[in-house]
Amino acid sequence: MRVLLVEDNARLAALLAEGLRRAGWQAETGSSIEEAEAALATGDYDVVVLDRGLPDGDGLDLLRRLRHRPGAPPVLMMTARGEVAEVVEGLDLGADDYMVKPVALGELVARLNAARRRGGRGVAPTVLGAISLDPLSRALTVAGQPFDPPPRERTLLEVLLRAAPRPVSKETLEGRLAGPDGAVQPNAVEVYVHRLRARLGAAGAGVVIQTVRGLGYRLEAATGGPPAA
Repeated sequence: MRVLLVEDNARLAALLAEGLRRAGWQAETGSSIEEAEAALATGDYDVVVLDRGLPDGDGLDLLRRLRHRPGAPPVLMMTARGEVAEVVEGLDLGADDYMVKPVALGELVARLNAARRRGGRGVAPTVLGAISLDPLSRALTVAGQPFDPPPRERTLLEVLLRAAPRPVSKETLEGRLAGPDGAVQPNAVEVYVHRLRARLGAAGAGVVIQTVRGLGYRLEAATGGPPAA
């Protein structure tokens, strides 16, 4: 479960991110609309927690843009602006929830879990080749049969599948594969890509992982040719 926390108070962002990680969320932070847009362009998130008073604008401006993007994650507003009219404005613009600071960590975790559950209802599975990913249960199937690779290969596959046909940078993939201490072994991405390619081929998944020179990797429907090395 991955959350993007957009908060310009560095101390608060660090405290909440650490608490969310202890609660089982993979929390990443951004301190501005620009940083949030960059993160959303290269990463896949289950929920966005969004402040309003950001250095480069009102978080509602980002909310407006997200609500016009297919497949955008649920958005939970978390702000000091708690007047009734401000809460109504945020909800009317498409926020899935609205919390007024100060926020208790336990309540934030509960609301994030609820937002993620709501976000998956009625959303079509992500499908490429013979692979299907259920957005709520995260169940993977190949031609209707369960497909359950080891955890890090699954993480890699989910990121590439949700981003397809866009490429995903090696740096982004390293971040997703990192352990609780943020460390990742040298060449870890290459190792797991190699293993996943073999596993997908053996399962008849009908997809290939293409290397995008100088950037990273992209998942594509198989066309009969061998994948790029």
